[in-house]
Amino acid sequence: MTQRVLAATNINLRATQEQKTLIDRAASCLGKSRTEFMLDATRKEAEQVLLDRRIYLLDGERFAAFEAALAGSAEPSAALRKTMNTPPPWDED
Repeated sequence: MTQRVLAATNINLRATQEQKTLIDRAASCLGKSRTEFMLDATRKEAEQVLLDRRIYLLDGERFAAFEAALAGSAEPSAALRKTMNTPPPWDED
């Protein structure tokens, strides 16, 4: 069930009639208002954009350690070796 929260501010948009109709149809399919649908979709996209653009700041020593870890070769664990040597289920007869 959708929880309604009182809005604190307005966001004004202009859309073509086709865009509005498409949004309204999709919102209706989910049992949401146009506003609920648009805010949910926009929030999800905004979160994804921000998660994809994380910045990591490291001092010189930590950055050197990070680069060394990336450049080094890791030894596969026994579990990884077993997984890589196990035939996939779709190849089994």
